[in-house]
Amino acid sequence: MSDDSGLWLLAAGPAGASALYWALYRYYRNTDKSHAFERETTIEAKPVTGSDRKIDTITGTQTTSIAGNNVGAYRSRVQRDTG
Repeated sequence: MSDDSGLWLLAAGPAGASALYWALYRYYRNTDKSHAFERETTIEAKPVTGSDRKIDTITGTQTTSIAGNNVGAYRSRVQRDTG
């Protein structure tokens, strides 16, 4: 029996790794299935609504946070749109 019979096994490792890398790259990148969002998607602009109202003026840098902030209470900050 010759020693050349095991060489295919040594070549199968890098070839299989390259094939797996290419298959995963194609699966997750989807470069052939992407579309040009700017050209193929239409978005209807709506008029801007709202108002600007001055609440308070803070001068200087004595206060490190805004009074009444709700940074930690994210459940009360984020609410469902009912309209």
